[in-house]
Amino acid sequence: MKRFLLGFAIALLAACGDDDSSFAPRDDESSSSIEEESSSSSVTLSGASAESNGSSVTPKSSSSETSVSSSSVRSSSSAPVEDLSSSSVRSSSSAEPALSSAEGGEDLSSSSAKSSSSESSSSIENPWGTDEEWWPFSCNAHGGCLEFTDTRNNRTYKYLKFENNNSSTFIYAMVENLNIGEMVWGFKDQKDDTKIERYCYDDDTLNCYYYGALYQWAEMMQLPSECNTKSCADQIKPNHQGICPDGWRLMTADDFKFIINSNGNKDGVKGTRSTFGFGGSNDTGFSLVGAGSNWDYNFTSLNSATYWHYPEESSQYTNEGSFYSSQGTNSTKDPRLETMKTHGFSVRCVMVENQAE
Repeated sequence: MKRFLLGFAIALLAACGDDDSSFAPRDDESSSSIEEESSSSSVTLSGASAESNGSSVTPKSSSSETSVSSSSVRSSSSAPVEDLSSSSVRSSSSAEPALSSAEGGEDLSSSSAKSSSSESSSSIENPWGTDEEWWPFSCNAHGGCLEFTDTRNNRTYKYLKFENNNSSTFIYAMVENLNIGEMVWGFKDQKDDTKIERYCYDDDTLNCYYYGALYQWAEMMQLPSECNTKSCADQIKPNHQGICPDGWRLMTADDFKFIINSNGNKDGVKGTRSTFGFGGSNDTGFSLVGAGSNWDYNFTSLNSATYWHYPEESSQYTNEGSFYSSQGTNSTKDPRLETMKTHGFSVRCVMVENQAE
């Protein structure tokens, strides 16, 4: 009888000891494997592999991981969310590269790209050779692109008329990403409110020339840099100009939906992406390219994804968050998600109504 009771006690203790191990997360349940949700209430997650299909695009994992502090905003979902405090994410790099000779203005003229690294202050050779070899546009299919010169730095942008498929309404929008400002290094914030600042992918001005620059939300909005970490809703205006030239305004979510359904496009979001290495049909002529992003102060996803902030704050996290969208080479949907204002994304401008004709 004693042997039976002793054996029963040992078995009971062993069963209790298994409880903890049964709740250990599997590898596929870790935060690094969770992708962005496509619902408007979701918050983008950090540290996941790049995905170019589906409704959203998650940047590639960087060398430094995003920390989720105990004071960070929590989602109603059980999945861990990105820490929305701008102070919690910083690059681990302490070395600053040498200053670019192109700081303070446009690094290359819009008519002739320099091909050597010594001429352009680029750290790499020109990947396209000449402007003629860089042609993500679809101008001929739409009667030819129009051109606008930004007098702030004399850069010329192509733009098109986008006519709605179901009505006589139209808008004019740039078919290139904006590129203006003084380059700051990717591990720093754009916080000098006395001038326009930009990121160039990999801290390389040649990437700015071709793909356009990357901007934090407050810089894009041309609001004080403190607006990246506090709500500035009272300073957001209808037809908000932000960083765009005079006569132009920042693209909204409604603008992008309009463009998707314009110029006879029947290919959905694929019709907004360039055929030039970005998996699109470009039926609209909008010519999105894989400009990548500065995500958590690290550059990621060049040629595989593009991102842009909208001129509106997150509905849940107004202090640190904004709404944004993205496209990858195989994307099939137009997501409207929430993310940190401090991420550096591309900017597209739309002509203010009644300015074109």
